[in-house]
Formats: sequence, structure tokens, C-alpha cells
Amino acid sequence: MKNLQNKGLDFVVDKLTNSIENAVTNEVFDTEIRRLTIENSKQIKKSDWIFDWHKELKDTTKEVYKLTTVNNNDVIQGLLSIEDKQDHVFMHLIESSKFNKGKSKIYLGVAGNLVAFACKMSFELKYDGVVSFIAKSKLIKHYEQTLGAKLFGGNRMFIDTKEALILIYKYFKNFKP
Repeated sequence: MKNLQNKGLDFVVDKLTNSIENAVTNEVFDTEIRRLTIENSKQIKKSDWIFDWHKELKDTTKEVYKLTTVNNNDVIQGLLSIEDKQDHVFMHLIESSKFNKGKSKIYLGVAGNLVAFACKMSFELKYDGVVSFIAKSKLIKHYEQTLGAKLFGGNRMFIDTKEALILIYKYFKNFKP
């Protein structure tokens, strides 16, 4: 798994929704994002995820968050691992649950929701919404187009204040920076 983590993020922003949206019925579900800890990590079955989220949880420099619907906190829609870099938030990993990937995915908007949350955290930490991450080469254009991310060296990308606010207001309507 270590090799996957060092080659850049490969999440796909399928749609920027107002929350998460059922891919078939277009029904929108309100979401919650909460910190996941080692104590409640039993919700994560290794066979359901590509990345080793238990390893992420053990790393004290990182915080792991889970995205669920408001009405069902037991089913994780996606996971996010971030680190406070003292001047911005760095996204180490983002992963949609296996049932939210591919052509038969159940919900749209999972990745966008998690990225918007990272931007929101950056504002809360007084970093003006700035978030960075390392992207896989083939997805750089995708992140530029869907997230407004900018390239600043190698495969390292960042989301700046203006673009962060656009994402945040899409998912967190009552947020005040």
C-alpha cells in the first residue's frame, strides 16, 4: 500500500453536488463529516478500501474523517486523511467507498464533499482555505477543471482561497469564513 500512497491522489470528482446525490434517482442526502479515531475504526473493513486506513489512523500527524449521511452514521460514504502543515491543510488520501466508485456507484459528490471539508478546515485553522495535495499525472487537468486547483511544481497542486470558497459554499451553505 505504501507505493499507492506515494504516487499521488487519484480520486475523481464526479459531480459537485449540494451534498451527496443518488446516482439513479437524483435524491439528495444531507451529510455529516466526523473525525474517525482508532477507537471507532472497527467501522473500516480493510477489504472495503484500497488504502490502509488503519495505518492512517495510527499516524499522529494526520487526522482521518468519515463522510456519512445524516440518517445513517454507520455507513461510511468516503474517507479523508489530512495534515495541518501550519500554513495550509495537506490532503494525504481521499477515497470513496467501493459502492461509490465506477459506473454502478450509488452516490455522486463524495469526493467533492470531502475536498470542500478540507478547505473548510483550512479556513477554521486561519489558513484562508488553502489546501494542497499530490495528484497523479493523469488527473492534473481533471483537478484544475473540477476543483479550480493549480499546479505549483511536479504533481503538487493547491486550492487557493477563491476556489476553496466556491467548494465550501456548495457543501456548507452556512459557513462563514
